[in-house]
Amino acid sequence: MTDQAVDTSGPASAAGTEGPSGAAPRQFFGRERELKELKADIERAGLDTLAGRKAARARVLLIAGRPGSGRTALAEELTRALLDTGDYPDGLLRVRLTDLGGAPVPTERTARDLLDQLGVAGPPGADGDELSQLLREALTDRHVLLLDDAADAEQVDPLLPDNPGCLVVATAQGPLTGIPGVRPCTIGGLDKGSAVQLLAGAIGQVRITVDPLTAESLAEECGGQPAALVMIGGWLAAHPMASVADVTKQLRELPDDAEQPTGARPLARAFRLVYESLPQTAGRILRLLALAPAGLADAHTASALAGCSVSAAQSTLDDFVRLGLLRTNGAELPQYEVPGCLAPLLQALLADRDRPAEIQLARARLLERTVRQLQSCRAVTDPEGSEARRKLAGLPRSLRFPHPEAAAAWLRIRRPALLASARIAVEDGELDTLARRLVAALVRALAVHQGTEAAASDLYGLHGLVLAVAERRELPRERAAALLNLADLDARTGRTKEALTRYRAALDAGRAAKDPYATGRAMESVGGAYAELGDFNRASDWYGRALAQRLTHGELADEARLYGRLGSVHTYAGQYGEALRNWRAAAAVYRRLGDLAAQARALSEAARVQEYAGRPQESLRTCQEAVAWARQAKDVRLQAALELRLADTLDRLGDPAAAGLHRGMAQRLLGKDEPACEIRSRSTES
Repeated sequence: MTDQAVDTSGPASAAGTEGPSGAAPRQFFGRERELKELKADIERAGLDTLAGRKAARARVLLIAGRPGSGRTALAEELTRALLDTGDYPDGLLRVRLTDLGGAPVPTERTARDLLDQLGVAGPPGADGDELSQLLREALTDRHVLLLDDAADAEQVDPLLPDNPGCLVVATAQGPLTGIPGVRPCTIGGLDKGSAVQLLAGAIGQVRITVDPLTAESLAEECGGQPAALVMIGGWLAAHPMASVADVTKQLRELPDDAEQPTGARPLARAFRLVYESLPQTAGRILRLLALAPAGLADAHTASALAGCSVSAAQSTLDDFVRLGLLRTNGAELPQYEVPGCLAPLLQALLADRDRPAEIQLARARLLERTVRQLQSCRAVTDPEGSEARRKLAGLPRSLRFPHPEAAAAWLRIRRPALLASARIAVEDGELDTLARRLVAALVRALAVHQGTEAAASDLYGLHGLVLAVAERRELPRERAAALLNLADLDARTGRTKEALTRYRAALDAGRAAKDPYATGRAMESVGGAYAELGDFNRASDWYGRALAQRLTHGELADEARLYGRLGSVHTYAGQYGEALRNWRAAAAVYRRLGDLAAQARALSEAARVQEYAGRPQESLRTCQEAVAWARQAKDVRLQAALELRLADTLDRLGDPAAAGLHRGMAQRLLGKDEPACEIRSRSTES
């Protein structure tokens, strides 16, 4: 999804800069030579063409440079220009391949993000190979693919479509050895003119004009790196009485960090100058943003981490944007991004200046705030006057949503950060109780706003996180629940054997927890998996075990359902006597429950079994009984379907006149405009 595409290599306008909040639209400075070379490389013949072969895969352009050099913004400017030409009418797909901690993003997550942008649903639980294959098949049109911050060729190669009409633009620190035909465009700092122009865009031309040589010296002190220039420009804009010479002198006097590579030192010095100018409270908030999941924050994130008010956090975040320390999407619900080039510096500061207990407390505050927001997000969808809405009214106004649409918009925008927060909380291992609450709240919010089918892939990952916590903490009840949820998703996507394995593991966990619900549910699901695999004998055995447990607890609705499932599998196995006995038993239980419509459906299935067994007269009588119960239930559609069943039976018995009367009755029940058709019972369908 596009809201997940986060620039980690430098300022959003990279060779230029993203202006402060409320400033003019961002501009792009310099890089004319690099842009010209990249565009020429698109037209240049590849190795396949030179060898007389048709190109088999997408063309790959690589922009290489260290973090903060503006490599991502150069890629953005290139893709923007290419899209403007109309040669790539299917648009831009963008994804980031390295997280803020420096770890490569798994292919599974990357491919799923790109499939989401294409509007293609990846099967829940599918692995990286399956999803990357699905992605390559989906990329049959002329797209531009921007792969930001690639760690190595192994990350890029599985994503390359077998379509020479696609163009892949990748950014990385170094070469992508192993991908044929890639010629890297390596970038360093901006030239002096472009660097000074960037500074002038931040502080105004007058302050540059009065001392142009010093402005050039300042650009040299920043190594021509756009990220460093953006921060220094932001600092100068915030200090209108300071001269360019003043900040140049301060930068020169700052000692270099010997542990930093030589090329990274200008950025580190610029960051240090800006950071040390911050008030103590603002500096602490900035350090704690290193804990923001996926580097994405909003005012609530900063407020929870620092323990300050939401309004104070909002004001501080906007100040950081003006200083070039953060970027914002500028939307109605603003979301702030920690630049990837600054993330290691923030993490080092946090480790140096804050005690581990304080960091853990900040994490806990953030998780607790997120849980409350998710609970509010779900509760706003409940009816007025409900218990959830009464609890919602007791929350602070800043945590409440005015209507379900606002809650859904927040969930959509914050989804990447929420999923990352759940992953981080589980991996941390120190806040498992909060992690479990967070995952549970996120599952409920996604289900109510997106639906279980649309959110299936996210839910699969979240249930996997619950399973990880349950196994680490040795919680058999939670383990059984997670395994059942994962197995259900496996079963829905056709991975029946995998589902069966998980159902049996859930049964073991349910027994260890002495949880009758989990064990009964698992036994029934094992039977369903065997039925799906066509092993009806084992299916009936497991359904029978589940039924025996339900009979001991007097759960009539579950008993009736299981009698129906047994009737279905015995029918498929050709064991008509057992099937008829179970359908009759199901009808009797439904009658005890007072569910006349369900009783009629069960009798309808019994009539079907009698017909299969070659007993048409008995089938006719049973079907007539079912019609009578459907009439009492006042279920018009069911009655019409049973009238059709009667008509078919009468046809087979050689009484077309009576069959015609029943078909006419079905049509009258349904009305003139609605075709009459048979309705199969839910028990048979399941």
